[in-house]
Amino acid sequence: VSRQLKEEIRRGFARLEDPLAGLLAMLESSSDWKGKGHSLGYCITTELQLWIKAHPAVPQSGTKLKKLQARVLGMLSQCPANLLDPLISIYQLHTADRNCLLEHVSHLYLQGKYKEAAILSIKLKLQPDQDLEKMCTPLLLQDKANLVEDYVAEYPELQRKLLHTLDTWCDLSFNVRDITRPYQGLSRYKPEKFNRRVLSKLIFRLLERFNVDPALCPNVINQRHLRTLNYLFYKRFVEKTMTEENWGDHIQSTVGDNRWLQGHLVQLLLRHCDARGAARWARHCQVPPEMLPLAVAEELQKLHIQDRVEEVTKADNYESSKKKDYYQLPIPRENIHFLQTWEETLQCWEKVLQPGQVVGVDMEWKPSFGMVGKPRVALLQLALKDEVFLLDLPRLLEQAEAEGEKEKLPHFIQMLYSDAAITKLGYGMSGDLSSLVATCSALKDTEKHMQGVVDLLAVDKQVDGLSPEHSHEEKGLRQPEKGLSLLVQHVLGKPLDKREQLSNWEKRPLREEQILYAASDAYCLLEIYERLCKDPESFGLGSDLTESLVGKQSKKPRAKKQLNKQEAPSPSGQECQGARTEPSGPPAPISPQQFSVVCDNMLQGLGRYLRCLGVDVRLLDNEDDHRKAAEIARQEGRVILTSGLPYQTLRSQVGEGRCFSVNCSEKAKDQALQVLKHFHVQVSLSDIFSRCQ
Repeated sequence: VSRQLKEEIRRGFARLEDPLAGLLAMLESSSDWKGKGHSLGYCITTELQLWIKAHPAVPQSGTKLKKLQARVLGMLSQCPANLLDPLISIYQLHTADRNCLLEHVSHLYLQGKYKEAAILSIKLKLQPDQDLEKMCTPLLLQDKANLVEDYVAEYPELQRKLLHTLDTWCDLSFNVRDITRPYQGLSRYKPEKFNRRVLSKLIFRLLERFNVDPALCPNVINQRHLRTLNYLFYKRFVEKTMTEENWGDHIQSTVGDNRWLQGHLVQLLLRHCDARGAARWARHCQVPPEMLPLAVAEELQKLHIQDRVEEVTKADNYESSKKKDYYQLPIPRENIHFLQTWEETLQCWEKVLQPGQVVGVDMEWKPSFGMVGKPRVALLQLALKDEVFLLDLPRLLEQAEAEGEKEKLPHFIQMLYSDAAITKLGYGMSGDLSSLVATCSALKDTEKHMQGVVDLLAVDKQVDGLSPEHSHEEKGLRQPEKGLSLLVQHVLGKPLDKREQLSNWEKRPLREEQILYAASDAYCLLEIYERLCKDPESFGLGSDLTESLVGKQSKKPRAKKQLNKQEAPSPSGQECQGARTEPSGPPAPISPQQFSVVCDNMLQGLGRYLRCLGVDVRLLDNEDDHRKAAEIARQEGRVILTSGLPYQTLRSQVGEGRCFSVNCSEKAKDQALQVLKHFHVQVSLSDIFSRCQ
């Protein structure tokens, strides 16, 4: 708006005897203000708002103001969103009679203007005096969950009430049609967006956003735990990629003393084990005998007290015989140190923080299986040439806090990552660091000051012949290798044994298998780096590793809310000899034809857009479970594109850096640009519409 127009508007107000009545008359007689954008009516209204601040004697009061307020209320449901706040402020609607405001909103609701009624209620803070379920149900049926979130955003009691209501609707015995029946003629009604699965997703989003105790929603929590149970049985008995003890830990912590889940556990045991095996696990998980079928109860009586659950399937013998097929730690067991005290940790620091040192860094956390909250690091592994240190982070943080020295751990980690004289090796370091920040908020700026970092995830895009297809060897039931395990197989000859990857890393004491797995994950980075430094050409890398590897930190995607804040890192690294530091360069771009993705079912628009640009895209159908994306990604070597909570579940099922979280609130074009930029995909004119649409 030009300065001249603004001055003219203000002179006009000064000449009016009653500027408030004058603005109202102008808006009532004009249709211009009803359109979107900054109309003349909008400009005049906002200028009056500013003018009133400079002339505090202008606002009305008493009967005259009440009459103006009644007229304004009639206009609010028709006016564009950008006029609501100025008009509410100018006519002091927060001081109007509350019953009149509620009556007006109720009238809008009865007219079927549910969105307008909710927005006005939020602006006038009427929610505590309204029927929550009545106000929110039509909005959910119209797929306006974001408006429902805003409706309860400032009222914790309403948040809990909404979550309880939604969870009641997710009860398996509840008939959703009882809710939808009164709204059959509703405009913009989207019945496909109103089912248990969609409601369950919404509940988990709200639990996380409002930090509400999940115990308030037993139905969706139980159903999520049941899906976890099914997944664990699939990993153990179909894929055969979890050890027995690891699997037993998760089964026990998932089921607990929940009778409903115990019943489902018994059914799953009978499906996958014989009666004797089912009895062993039922006892291990403390399932009440009265819940067991007769055959299993009889077997339970025959069992002797055992300290350790024995193997229950023939597949276990297969597992133990195959250990020789995996990467083995080349250092003796006594050189792996599990550190739980600060005295031990300080000795570790002295060795790690030496100029010229090369350190393999890895982290472990308890898998969330799609539950609420960000993963917190339970174990930090630091590998040197002759020994590996496993730091018990929860214990060390607890001790430091008790001693009033919270800064101990962040100080050490920041010193390590910012020292250009120490080479830090990792695989998907940005993802590890984001989990570290969730564990210790004082580390939030660590990534900005990193130096001397080598992220071997960058090798995935550069080493010749490195793809899941090349790892398909005839080794019985073995799954194709992926991520770091695939790189280890390609460079060192044997893959990592990843059966402990999904362990409960928070449980103490750690099992011996967990300790060996954690040490191997960090130590193998040293061996890969050494091998690549010695003979880069045979792996398709440039002779100068500084150019092709060092300082290229390949990012694991962050959570949805952080995506827009991603900053290009500027770490610098070293050559193998540690002689000099070089700035990083961008990874080599790839063409859309070389880029294969599978899009989760909430990103079908993005998938179609990428296909138009020549990307090899597979789309999940609406009814497909998110985990199908992981199956496709593993079988076909694709990157998963997903959003929101499914990202936490899916990222643990594929290789590091093979799952990317997209901002669902953006348009398909902006999402596509984000994906192409992240994976360094360069589109040419000939790529556009090169694939069948």
